[in-house]
Amino acid sequence: MTTMNFSRLMQAFITLAVLGFGLPVLAQQLVPAQSEIVFVSKQMGVPVEGRFQKFSANIAFNPSKPDQANIAFTVDMASATLGVKETDAELPKADWFNTAKFAQATFQSTSVKALGAGKFEVAGKLSIKGATQQVLVPVTLTQAGANTTATGAFALKRLAFKIGDNEWSDTSMVADEVQVKFKFALTGVSKL
Repeated sequence: MTTMNFSRLMQAFITLAVLGFGLPVLAQQLVPAQSEIVFVSKQMGVPVEGRFQKFSANIAFNPSKPDQANIAFTVDMASATLGVKETDAELPKADWFNTAKFAQATFQSTSVKALGAGKFEVAGKLSIKGATQQVLVPVTLTQAGANTTATGAFALKRLAFKIGDNEWSDTSMVADEVQVKFKFALTGVSKL
């Protein structure tokens, strides 16, 4: 290939990349130190908050082309903490997260829909402890300079994922519904 042909080929590639014709969306980076995943359950009617300390993401998202998004999260289940040493020692056990057998929970988007004003609806498959459920997650994006923050919350039924098995399946002790709240700091997201 001559230098002239290579130069034309590169110009064509750059033009296509700028216009976004069928090329993959550039990936964004999660900033873990500024991000969090929190879960809130009710034990005997009293809210108890926990968090996951280790998680990662692969995100390819362009706000102007949400239908092309690919969002995947992996959560280290052994990183769950309620902030109480004795309780934290129970979470990895078989009745709760069974981290020896199911070390990770995953989320994989199946569709993303723009709702306007920085709001999106992300549908996807959430897999925890060997069970997979379809979830719908509302997400709000805010931007400050080059930084983007994605926030949202959704509810899940812990018993659908066999979290709190056996004696802990009594929902008068620990409620079935768990609220999951998140804040993800991202870099590389296009302007809203």
